[in-house]
Amino acid sequence: MGTDHDDRTAALPDREITPEQADGPVDLETAIARQVRRYRIAAGLSVAEMAARVGISKAMLSKIENANTSCSLTTLGRLATGLNVPVTALFRGVDTEREAVYVPAGHGAQIIRRGSRVGHLYELLGALRGPHKRMEAVLVTLTESSEVFPLFQHPGTELLFMLEGVMLYGHGEAAYTMRPGDALQLDGEGAHGPQELIELPVRFLSVTAYGDHGGD
Repeated sequence: MGTDHDDRTAALPDREITPEQADGPVDLETAIARQVRRYRIAAGLSVAEMAARVGISKAMLSKIENANTSCSLTTLGRLATGLNVPVTALFRGVDTEREAVYVPAGHGAQIIRRGSRVGHLYELLGALRGPHKRMEAVLVTLTESSEVFPLFQHPGTELLFMLEGVMLYGHGEAAYTMRPGDALQLDGEGAHGPQELIELPVRFLSVTAYGDHGGD
């Protein structure tokens, strides 16, 4: 009984800083060990009680909580069910590097595209590299010096969100009057682009999703 009591109450998790935040990213077995122990203690269960609930031996659960063994998918599923958490919760803190792009207001890199020579300003707000480049966000600004430009075509799906001004935007045979707050989602393979600049300046956000193929 004394051993079970110690298992249930020892090393209570910090309420503000989780183990994975305190110690940094870890390998898969260690991450699972930490999460299983953390959720078990939070549920008020001893090792023996948790093992009985999950249907594994106490020795096996101890090995899991000490990162001395790798869990099968079946065991992971049982642990998650027994702890009443999604399976993904047991992987938190795994040492996997994830890329992010932060662009402060007004600091997006100016990029050159076909429309640049007729006064279209393109400010890149972010695009991941390599196989993770599945989306590209660009802030487009059209002013008095801008001209209506021939239509664009590219892979992927594009979402336009109007921020300022009014323009007539064409896609295929259709044309849409875009005002602040309006959104237009379109197939990038179809010819598209501004047809008439009605109220300047025009500013809109263009987000292109490339799926699994990436951008050019």
